[in-house]
Amino acid sequence: MLEYAAPIGFALFIWWFSTGAVIYLDGLPRSTFRWSMLGATLVAIAAIYGVWATRSDTSVTGAYLGFTCGLLLWGWNEMSFLMGFITGSRRSVCPENCSGWRRFIYASETLIHHELAIAATGFAVIALVWESANQVALWTFAALWGMRISAKLNVFLGVPNLTEEFLPENLQFLKTYFKNRPMNLLFPFSITAATMITVQLFVGAAAPEKAPFEVAGYLLVAALMALAVLEHWFM
Repeated sequence: MLEYAAPIGFALFIWWFSTGAVIYLDGLPRSTFRWSMLGATLVAIAAIYGVWATRSDTSVTGAYLGFTCGLLLWGWNEMSFLMGFITGSRRSVCPENCSGWRRFIYASETLIHHELAIAATGFAVIALVWESANQVALWTFAALWGMRISAKLNVFLGVPNLTEEFLPENLQFLKTYFKNRPMNLLFPFSITAATMITVQLFVGAAAPEKAPFEVAGYLLVAALMALAVLEHWFM
């Protein structure tokens, strides 16, 4: 039982701890942001090294380290965005009476540099673990990236609970690109696809032929996916 409970508990703990740390740092005075970002950058550099160093490690510890490194790299991207260092070319409210593709383009411009930074990080992880035995860092980053894209699109198209109160002061203009509505056509497809992937990860971890490394890796990512699915339902 511990073989299954430990990875899930670790994933939940590190996700909530890292999220709380980012929120705390983002709530400090802006004068502290550059120091926070410097510290996060040093951690991200260590995480990149960690991804490379564990790429051939197929022990349970290797799975945990790969997962942690992938999550830390994601955290760097989130901090750089929330603190306003890497956002987009547009940093103003959505023009009135703007709709359709024009609204989508304007909304994309508010995030484009951030999205490119995420893509660059993702491709760096791919390059580091290419054809290597330990792909957990890549699975972790890909899961976070995919679910975040889904969340952004759903918030753009319209959901009941926008949670815009969590936006820092320097990003308050983003809420003008959100839409409040009971449902959008993308949501049922995104939540169904994410749920199916999550279930498959849990089922894969329970397969009797899986090695301990695979069990740990599958469960770590499955727990993260489950949190993302829950976040989608809270929308």
